[in-house]
Amino acid sequence: MNTRFREKNSPVINPYIAIAMAVMAVSSASIFIRLIEASSLVISLYRMGLAFLLITPVVLLKYREELKSLTGKDLAISLVSGVFLAMHFYTWISSLNYTTVASSVLLVDTHSIFVLIGSYVLFRETVPARALLGSALAIGGSVFISISDFRLNSQAFLGDMLALSGAFFVAGYFLIGRDVRQRLSMLPYTFIVYGSCTLTLLLVGVFTSADLGPGSIKNMLLFLALAIIPTLLGHSVFNWGLEYVQASVVSVAMLGEPVGATILAILVLHELPALVQVMGGIVIITGLYIFTITTEKSERERIS
Repeated sequence: MNTRFREKNSPVINPYIAIAMAVMAVSSASIFIRLIEASSLVISLYRMGLAFLLITPVVLLKYREELKSLTGKDLAISLVSGVFLAMHFYTWISSLNYTTVASSVLLVDTHSIFVLIGSYVLFRETVPARALLGSALAIGGSVFISISDFRLNSQAFLGDMLALSGAFFVAGYFLIGRDVRQRLSMLPYTFIVYGSCTLTLLLVGVFTSADLGPGSIKNMLLFLALAIIPTLLGHSVFNWGLEYVQASVVSVAMLGEPVGATILAILVLHELPALVQVMGGIVIITGLYIFTITTEKSERERIS
């Protein structure tokens, strides 16, 4: 049974204000991560595990019937989507151990390029030539930053590759789950994906005999901050906003994350980006902006 449960209600807050606040929220993620004294696996596990626990009561109280109506195929797809999300967080958070906040966030935000490639390979979807130009710019900026970091030291280059891996895995997460999201409301879908993500990270920890203890009270507070601020008040608000504004608004707004993260890194971590990172970042954001605007316009014209 593929019943649609999604209902469009009047927003409790101006969507544009909410999206602007969500940009600030997601920008804080890399800063919280840098302040935590724990492995990448532990950070990923507690971030997603706590987020899963926080939304569980709401989902079980309000969306129980919708979960019961879920087909086996949609459940399987949602679970696989969670595995990709787990690998995204694990690789991206690992990247912050080796490269700067600016490089890491800029490179992981190139996920839309991997979505483009995946959409063509899997669904034979094509995009306008101008969107391809934007993609080429973003890829060129990524290569520029990576080559520059490699010349500085091999660890920074490793961090860049991990960030790009994070972009690849989150693109897989988007591609796998996009069809299910047409039939399943945001919170039930998030509940399944976050649960699968948490279980995947837990199994990785068990099979690798990793120490999964949270560590200090400071760590626990930072884990909770990660679960609430960039996860629930950030990414979840972006998903909520799609009900009230065009997807292009959310997509373009998300390009503010590297800028916000870099500013916070300067203020909190005293981590100044190098000139090559600033130059590469400008090229990447410009390319992603062109790509996003062009593809959204093409999609609207196709639908109309």
